[in-house]
Amino acid sequence: MDFKSLGLSADILDGLDAMNIKSPTPIQQQAIPAALEGRDLIACAQTGTGKTAAFLLPIIDVITSYAPREEGSIRALIVVPTRELALQIDQQLQAMAYFTPVTSVAVYGGSDGPGFDQQKQALTSGVEVVIATPGKLLSHLNLGYVPLKGLEFLVLDEADRMMDMGFVDDIKRIISFIPKDRQTLMFSATMAPPIRELTKQVLHDPFEITIALSKPAEKVEQQVYVCYELEKGRLLEHILNTNEATCILIFAGRKVEVRNLARHLQKRGFNARGMHSDLEQVEREEVMLAFRNRKLRILVATDVVSRGIDIDDIDLVINFDVPRDPEDYVHRVGRTARASRQGQAITFVNEKEMREFGRIETLIGYEVKKMPMPEGFRPGPVYDPKGRTPREGGKSNGHRGRSGGRRQGGRAR
Repeated sequence: MDFKSLGLSADILDGLDAMNIKSPTPIQQQAIPAALEGRDLIACAQTGTGKTAAFLLPIIDVITSYAPREEGSIRALIVVPTRELALQIDQQLQAMAYFTPVTSVAVYGGSDGPGFDQQKQALTSGVEVVIATPGKLLSHLNLGYVPLKGLEFLVLDEADRMMDMGFVDDIKRIISFIPKDRQTLMFSATMAPPIRELTKQVLHDPFEITIALSKPAEKVEQQVYVCYELEKGRLLEHILNTNEATCILIFAGRKVEVRNLARHLQKRGFNARGMHSDLEQVEREEVMLAFRNRKLRILVATDVVSRGIDIDDIDLVINFDVPRDPEDYVHRVGRTARASRQGQAITFVNEKEMREFGRIETLIGYEVKKMPMPEGFRPGPVYDPKGRTPREGGKSNGHRGRSGGRRQGGRAR
């Protein structure tokens, strides 16, 4: 199957050809025809399945093929959890719609006074597609000047992440501003009960699509170092000094850890910077541009980046800690070995993170290779996916009576 068979316009096909996108992914094959038919849509799909194009392409096609039902109104509203994702989607839309007159703007928090005024100007000037984070969009909506009477499309992307971040009330408030006569497309990585409840409230007779969780690509060489927490910093330096990778993404669980780790690496002479929500937008864009252009070798980031980054040639991903959600491991590791390239993913598992990594191995369906500690490092604890307390140096506790040691499952925080 090719994109032409999906009924897309010639101008869109030219844009896809210029981007060297040849064949639709499974979710695009199912979602685009349904969206073009005017159906509401609920899709359970992970990052990396092509879901962004699955909703952007039909929106662009409708906007270029049909007159607006109300002049000057925004025609499509795409609501996303983070500014990084808003910017990424806006960039993809501009590329796919390059040969069309479709206009768009990304609306997100962190803007200064002039930035807010620029967003207001764009919103009131007849822009057709708005990609926005919930909080900042509501700031504009509450002031009463956002033209939504003729809205035709509402897209809720990464709905599960928005609910995890506490945006459910914001989403409901946003929906109260827009016409009931609209087409709604919802995308979520999971279909937990709260998501199902939300679909009942905002979708009408939706077409349902489920794309199975994508496992880490075969070209990703996955490795695990089972080590004590106090050894992680020195082990990281050893890997950065001995690995030839030129584009490295390091994940840490919390922004305070990102700040501390980036600062530590800089003091050690590494070309590294951190990416977290406390940075001003200008700084975030500067860091991402430097990393994208390979002027920055090492980017330290939270999981926000695992779903928002769109760089095909990352050589090495390092999980400084084990993510709480096993699916976040797939997202993190999925940042490397993209576009059929080779990649490497290394995860540090300390004495209190074994149970969580065991859940990851259960999810992906196989054990990840455990590496011996490098020369000069003390042996790490024995890996036990059930999270029982191990002894160091490859010796287990043997039995668990009252003196067998205390169970140490859970996360080190």
